[in-house]
Amino acid sequence: MKRAWYAADAPSFAAADPLAVLGQLGSCSLFSDEPTQKAAWQFEIAHLQPIAAALPGAHIFLEFSIPRMGRRADAIIIVGGLVFVLEYKVGEARFPSHALEQAHGYALDLKYFHRTSHDKTIVPLLISTRAPPQQLGLGFCAYDKVYDPVRCSPGDVLATIRQIVAVDGGATFDPTEWAAGAYEPTPNIIEAAEALYAGHDVKEISRSEAGADNLTQTGSAIEAIVNQMKATDRKAICFVTGVPGAGKTLVGLNIAAGRLARSIAEDATYLSGNGPLVEVLRAALTRDLAKRTRHQRVSREQLHLNGRAPIKLIQPVHEFRDHYLKTDAAPSEHVIVFDEAQRAWNKAKASAFMGKRGHPDFNVSEPAYLLSVMDRRRDWCVVICLIGDGQEIHDGEAGVAEWVRALQANHRDWHIFAPPRLLAPGALIDPVLAHFVARNGEPPDPHLHLDVPIRSFRADTVSRYVAAVIENDAQKACAVRPDIDKYPIFRTRSLALARAWLRQQQRGTERTGLLASSNAMRLKPEGVFVKAKIDGPVWFLNPTADIRSSSALEDVATEFDIQGLELDWTCVAWDLNFRRANGWHARKFEGTAWREIHAIDGDFARADYVRNAYRVLLTRARQGMVIFVPPGDATDATRPPDEYDAIDAWLGACGVPELAA
Repeated sequence: MKRAWYAADAPSFAAADPLAVLGQLGSCSLFSDEPTQKAAWQFEIAHLQPIAAALPGAHIFLEFSIPRMGRRADAIIIVGGLVFVLEYKVGEARFPSHALEQAHGYALDLKYFHRTSHDKTIVPLLISTRAPPQQLGLGFCAYDKVYDPVRCSPGDVLATIRQIVAVDGGATFDPTEWAAGAYEPTPNIIEAAEALYAGHDVKEISRSEAGADNLTQTGSAIEAIVNQMKATDRKAICFVTGVPGAGKTLVGLNIAAGRLARSIAEDATYLSGNGPLVEVLRAALTRDLAKRTRHQRVSREQLHLNGRAPIKLIQPVHEFRDHYLKTDAAPSEHVIVFDEAQRAWNKAKASAFMGKRGHPDFNVSEPAYLLSVMDRRRDWCVVICLIGDGQEIHDGEAGVAEWVRALQANHRDWHIFAPPRLLAPGALIDPVLAHFVARNGEPPDPHLHLDVPIRSFRADTVSRYVAAVIENDAQKACAVRPDIDKYPIFRTRSLALARAWLRQQQRGTERTGLLASSNAMRLKPEGVFVKAKIDGPVWFLNPTADIRSSSALEDVATEFDIQGLELDWTCVAWDLNFRRANGWHARKFEGTAWREIHAIDGDFARADYVRNAYRVLLTRARQGMVIFVPPGDATDATRPPDEYDAIDAWLGACGVPELAA
């Protein structure tokens, strides 16, 4: 990977022909002939050459790749043992908050995802080219040696660098070796989708120590299956299992985007029954595509096709289903990836829903119908089912067993690929179905199971810790609790204190958010309204300044909004729909009172949906979380303080410290 489009020691850069530098930058860019880009480079070169001349011991990098795909810092100056990250806003007279967040984000990405930057002091400088001179100061340097962004006019830059080096400079290091340091990024699913859609590979966006090998092996195993079916004109289903946060969605998107690549040119689609996830990913890809192509001269037709492309790649399963109900034609897709396949609807749920949609004769489960659609192809196809554990939060979810039943009933000629995890006693299917898979399927492949969590780059034990907390095992919870310095978890009885803590943690482009169970009805007196529907793309993608965004900490997302997605820092608000009294008890708020849940729905007790809702909510934070347990109100029979106290006490017993005021 070429880290910088231009790199030189300061004396060489200062003496270089500006046109030669411009030409080298242009040779690396698709948009070098765009007037705005060329003018920006010309300004930066003219501004930086005198600075380089005044810093003979420095090293200059232009257009330096940041360890999140598709992002480049305008310039980096290595001097005095420090890393200065320069972001220019040409023509800007002020310092917009989004630009400050961008510069800060670049510095944080280097710190956490660039191995040779882990021990370095990093100083982001935001340079607004029309800004008046700023009051010089050292700025604030956080515990991890990353400065808050320093605002600069062009004339402030050299003096600022000299001042910070004089106070905070350290041992020098080899700039070339620093630049060559390994990238170990762990993007969130939105960033990962953008990177994969832009043509990057899953190996480029995964840390080696957190499962990149696991992801690569699983992806390679699936690609081998697809290529085998293509070469022999056969049909197959491939089950992929994984622990929460292990990257199943990442693998699925990588396969779908890869098969759509121009070099392969096959029709492939990523399907999900998770409507909010589809909506957010589509919006993110569309926005990112617009950013990446805004300098291109393209026709109106091409702009339309660009906008349609994310919609083709990522589809809600109901759109796919409804389309093929209208026709007997074979699907255009050779490969479909069904994420969270265990959440597909059983026959009763699917029939009832489709009956209301004007299809009274629809009398099969979703797995059975989707397999029948793909079976229309006369050549080959592969259905990839991504299976998550402990994620069932809707009634009517069929589980993995329904896919196997559909194969057993109508598709015995299909090849079945599965990991040993699927066939293990007491795992995801009963012994009879496991015997069918073992007898009729291909040999179990351990590479089809993802067992290394990669969601958090600070702690890999979060999912195990949460499981212990909600499964009544305080001793185990204390044993596997994440290191508080790497992944802080606190509890509080004050929502105001929780919000203040989140705002203190958030830096750069990091996102915070307020989460609660969809039936946490008695959080309303605390100002948390779970029935107020969020706008998913706005909540997840818009900047902090937008009061509708997650980071504004005003609107709350539920397990249905957040499943499959993630934030950097979260506050999970806990209500009495999951309370403690000699163990956990699930309840539902109906009318004016809580009602204990006892009814059985299919293969799962309804109580399991509540338990899994909290499992989802408690595993959405990448960097840390605070759990808010309301104080309750002795005058309100629906909010008895002693019941909230019991929850708070249990969290304390599980090693969650109280957040200090």
